[in-house]
Amino acid sequence: MHSRHLTHLLFLFLALLVIAATLPAAAQGNAGAKLDATVPAGDFPVAVGVNSRTSKVYVPNNSSPSVTVIDERTKTSKTVADVGGSFPNAIAVNSVTNKTYVANTGSGNILVIDGATNHQTEVTDPNGGFPLAVAVDQVLNKIYVANYTTNNITVIDGTNNSTTTVADPNAKGPRCIAVNPITHMVYVGNDQTGNITIIDGLTRTTSTVADPNASGPFAVDVNPVTNRVYFANFGSSNVTVLDATTDNTTTVTDPKSFNPVGIVVNPLTNKIYAVAQFPANVTVIDGATNQTTTVTNPLANQGQAIALDSLVNKIYVANFLSNNVTVVDGTTNQVSATVADPKAKAPYALRADPRTHRVFVANSQSANVTVIDGSR
Repeated sequence: MHSRHLTHLLFLFLALLVIAATLPAAAQGNAGAKLDATVPAGDFPVAVGVNSRTSKVYVPNNSSPSVTVIDERTKTSKTVADVGGSFPNAIAVNSVTNKTYVANTGSGNILVIDGATNHQTEVTDPNGGFPLAVAVDQVLNKIYVANYTTNNITVIDGTNNSTTTVADPNAKGPRCIAVNPITHMVYVGNDQTGNITIIDGLTRTTSTVADPNASGPFAVDVNPVTNRVYFANFGSSNVTVLDATTDNTTTVTDPKSFNPVGIVVNPLTNKIYAVAQFPANVTVIDGATNQTTTVTNPLANQGQAIALDSLVNKIYVANFLSNNVTVVDGTTNQVSATVADPKAKAPYALRADPRTHRVFVANSQSANVTVIDGSR
């Protein structure tokens, strides 16, 4: 690894330690959560993006098509039409530039929302198609879009919305994507081959890494402190761990869980959390040893998505069939609460705001967003 990358990693690690040390004692040790509000959204909300700097939350509505913008402070919402797109599916926020990027799976383009004005711009890559995932490198102001049917990645320059297409000849069905903000490496899970495409964000060159035990990588997250990447493999009971320094892979299996569909990393604790559909368990992976712990909740049915508030060490799981959210205390690896919103149906996606410790849950079949107060 380059010396500048090592320096960046050291600064990040020290910054994380400072953040953890300055948290109030109540915030670090309080594991409760409660229902705060229910906010209207558009038809079939399927994703959540949070801009902590502006206290705005963005929710793509797959069937409208539209994007609901929620003001955290007032808990009010405004839904804006996605005029040039269809079936908005995934979202990523650049809080530095105050821009939000929505992947329109049906129309094959990307909706760019200016957070200051809600002005919309449609960006199209003529070589891309059926975008399923989007990730942002806030430092380089680059946006990466995984195009499932064209087997390539669209790179958007955030300064002028120009596009470049990057292809890996060994990739098929790119399904999930994540960026290491320190090394600027991009990691893509390919659904139909089970392998990993690695893109150098500085040179845009690609390489491929295979895990013989992987099937259908469905979600990915990065620990920039340890320089490891974690893939949840749908259709199995395992998680692929990529050591991004050596490009070696390890398979971590939890026989108590099947079909992992979401994964998040807490760089403060070096713990990784994967949610499975059947049953709706949470697999906790110790990043130092790859040892696993399984967290169960008898009130949960079909885990659909997972989110993390690293500063208070809480993990949240949206349970699609039981219409509730599991709250896991990251210190004890125990379920500390199950939050149900009587107005919500089929929670599909969720995300936490680490500044306010609120969690926003997109309820796909009730056209609304549940707000959970996690500061308790």
